[in-house]
Amino acid sequence: MKTTGITVRNFSHYYGQHQSLKNLNLDVYRNEILGIIGPAKSGKSTFLTCLNRLNDLIPGSRVEGKILIDNQDIYQPDVDVVALRRKLGLVFATPVPLPTTIYENVVYGVRLLGKNNHQELDDIVEDSLEKAGLWNEVKDRLKTSALKLSGGQQQRLCLARVLALKPEYIMLDEPTSGLDPISTMKIEDSLRILKNDFTIILVTNNTKQAARIADRTAFFLMGELIEIDETAIIFTRPSDERTEAYLQGKFG
Repeated sequence: MKTTGITVRNFSHYYGQHQSLKNLNLDVYRNEILGIIGPAKSGKSTFLTCLNRLNDLIPGSRVEGKILIDNQDIYQPDVDVVALRRKLGLVFATPVPLPTTIYENVVYGVRLLGKNNHQELDDIVEDSLEKAGLWNEVKDRLKTSALKLSGGQQQRLCLARVLALKPEYIMLDEPTSGLDPISTMKIEDSLRILKNDFTIILVTNNTKQAARIADRTAFFLMGELIEIDETAIIFTRPSDERTEAYLQGKFG
């Protein structure tokens, strides 16, 4: 029995007069990897920032409809937006390690929450780096600069920094777009394991990546959700000819 974590109903988003998302209706199930594919400017990244309300920071941003997370309407005025953003961790396409040590990168957000117990921080660092698939590569150099890590390692460090805050949902916006195949594989391996404990939403321009690791896949086009289904169905017998055309490389 699948448990719904996120419910999106008749949801639209606007930047001023421009409508970036159009009447979305979908559910995100607990402990799944939901892949979101589609060409550029389809609203994929905007959808992620609507889920954790980072869109609030953009002048002219407004929404219609509802997003319920664990049955709470996240756009109600009494919602604690800071707590919401901790609950839905976001990893961006380009890794942005802080100019400090690997250790301090992982615990940065945790320290902001007032946690400074040395043993607790040590445990958080090991657990987070282990879950991000990076611990064995960096455990002997935690006090060295994170800027010395490779691009793939930096991206996994950013994932560990999100995991340190113990989110319930992990959102990734094209996390492997600039990485080599080996680094990509390591991140995908980590995500397969992480879905046992987290719900994952993966925006990717790599349709093969969605085919490899997503349990279900949603196809966005020009702000609309064209269809969402089990990944095997989307890739072998999509219900909409636009999905099929995109997957065949006829546009995008």
